[in-house]
Amino acid sequence: MPRPVINYEKLGDNTEIIEICPTNVFAKEGNKVVVKNPKECIGCRACEVQAPEGAVKVID
Repeated sequence: MPRPVINYEKLGDNTEIIEICPTNVFAKEGNKVVVKNPKECIGCRACEVQAPEGAVKVID
């Protein structure tokens, strides 16, 4: 089962991955993006492409 892992230091306040995710895995809590629904991840890796390099990694 794929699951996204966030490197918060590299992601910063980049919230674009919330909108790019087709299954609503991510959410914003305060001023930080979090993995809200990891079981919903389909492994499309759109978040990896949208985020700054090394900020999000989808692990299979």
